[in-house]
Amino acid sequence: EIDEHSGFCFGVVTAIEKAEQTLETDRRLYCLGDIVHNSSEMERLANKGLRTVTHETFGTLRDAKVLLRAHGEPPETYALAKANHIEIIDATCPVVLRLQKRIKQEFDNTPDSHDTQIVIYGKNGHAEVLGLVGQTHGKAIVIEKPEEVVQLDFNKDIRLYSQTTKSLEEFWQIVEYIKEHI
Repeated sequence: EIDEHSGFCFGVVTAIEKAEQTLETDRRLYCLGDIVHNSSEMERLANKGLRTVTHETFGTLRDAKVLLRAHGEPPETYALAKANHIEIIDATCPVVLRLQKRIKQEFDNTPDSHDTQIVIYGKNGHAEVLGLVGQTHGKAIVIEKPEEVVQLDFNKDIRLYSQTTKSLEEFWQIVEYIKEHI
């Protein structure tokens, strides 16, 4: 059974709309990673001209249009696009963008990174998490499960953030553990 309220989040809907709008006038549009984890929708968009590329392939593109999906990207992706004359159609979810900005601001305003740990609760290697970690030049600590919180240094300040799709209950478990041990 499919829940009558099932569907894509608004970030993915916006990304798909941007892809469709671009494909109305352009025969080819690249997307860095799958725009959505749904094979039927991916096939439909491929038939309209959307081509999914990996980060490796992205690095070889020149003078192309590339859509950045809702998960967001690290700053290095934007720099590479500029260097290779790639036009970016940025469909990063506004919630993810706001989170990226908060993490970057925290990282930039932390005078001594030896006294503060920026921690991201999320799946290592997930596109959104890579974009979040990228805001810290790769210095953020990623924990995937609440039990991994023990690896933190509780003698240092901890700034905790979360991938937008992680369990809220588990996030609060991590918060409680940190409160008890810091």
